[in-house]
Amino acid sequence: MPLTYEKRNEGVSAEWKKSVHVPPHLHEAIEIIYVTDGTVELGVGQELFHMEQGDFAIVFPNVIHHYQVFGQGENKAIYLFLDPSLTTNFYEELQNSSPSYPIIEKAEVHEDIVNSVKALVNNIDCSPMIIRAYVHVILAHVFSDMDIVDKEAIGGDDIIYCAVEYIAKNFKENIHLEKMAYDLAVSKYVLSRMFAKTFHCNFNKYLNGIRLNYVISALENTNDSITNICLDSGFESQRTFNRVFKERYKMTPREYRNKMHGNKSKERVG
Repeated sequence: MPLTYEKRNEGVSAEWKKSVHVPPHLHEAIEIIYVTDGTVELGVGQELFHMEQGDFAIVFPNVIHHYQVFGQGENKAIYLFLDPSLTTNFYEELQNSSPSYPIIEKAEVHEDIVNSVKALVNNIDCSPMIIRAYVHVILAHVFSDMDIVDKEAIGGDDIIYCAVEYIAKNFKENIHLEKMAYDLAVSKYVLSRMFAKTFHCNFNKYLNGIRLNYVISALENTNDSITNICLDSGFESQRTFNRVFKERYKMTPREYRNKMHGNKSKERVG
């Protein structure tokens, strides 16, 4: 998964990259997706939504979501991560509600949204006041153009959110299915079936996916040693870490970091 372009500023992360499978997860940031090439499947809660070039989507804070890619050829998207602190006028609505259908198709995407997304990607080093203005323009159209419902209506069973949140908070520790079941006061068999039905994988594969997401971020954005990244990400050993990483990315962590740094120095958003 070569990172084509990335910029960061306080409260904002902007990436333009090849779309890949990402396991179900949630986070505090608002996530915006704008497809620039090919297609991507956005999963929100237990629903899967198809996106094509020019489509726009938004995921509100603490809503379970994931990505799948089935299209052949080039599949790229801009991914924006916005801290809720940037959204003073919309903060309460963002915490308590969510779009019933998270996508605006290309023909219906207002040019203000497109211009704001591109401005945030290309000019993320501008003043915080200007960044907030672009974010508010996007959210103003989201709340006027999308059907917004109570967040409890999105995603289904509470146990799913509890499990995802638990792993997000504890993936760096030596956790296992039995301990999580005990801490959440549910049967480990209920959790096991939930992972198989909702996430289409077992507990260990999901946990390793979350750990790898952390690893990728650390490889791309820090100069920390690969050994330290491995130890900090929760893998039981360097051997397991290398095996799981190579199974997913078809290269070693060092090869990934070298390739990412090479691509990052050459590519820019067009």
